[in-house]
Amino acid sequence: MHARDILIDGFGRIQEEVHAALDGADPDLLNARPSPDANSITWLVWHLTRIQDDHVADAFDLDQVWLAQGWEKRFGLDLPPRDHGYGHTPAKVAKVTVDSGDLLTGYYDAVHEQTLGVLRELPAKDLERIVDTRFDPPVTLGVRLVSVLSDDLQHVGQAAYLRGLLQSAAA
Repeated sequence: MHARDILIDGFGRIQEEVHAALDGADPDLLNARPSPDANSITWLVWHLTRIQDDHVADAFDLDQVWLAQGWEKRFGLDLPPRDHGYGHTPAKVAKVTVDSGDLLTGYYDAVHEQTLGVLRELPAKDLERIVDTRFDPPVTLGVRLVSVLSDDLQHVGQAAYLRGLLQSAAA
């Protein structure tokens, strides 16, 4: 098995979990926050998708799906166009809401397709390519992709946990 196949499998698992976390959830559940300082399911899925979109686009010199496909306008958030949620205050988290989970799954699926597109064509030697020199040691493409996988899996797990927590509290 090639490294790209492992990455494709990993990103496929994230897509499955994103869909599971959102499936059948109404906007009240998606946008609910258990406390004023907590994230919502919406924010968690939006953020993990924005990070994947931002980092994959940057690493492969592509346009972000968020901007190129008009998702930024469809969401209509009162945030800067390139905002991806890193370092958000509770007030900014509160701005990230949706009227439907379909918006979140649509955006995630579009980012997933762009990610798979570049991974399918990825030569193994490219995983050693330096994509970020701000760190010591510099970050390779392989390390960046594993970092995105890790971040996404953590956030989708948080979204799934939050959904269960909110549903049990409402029962």
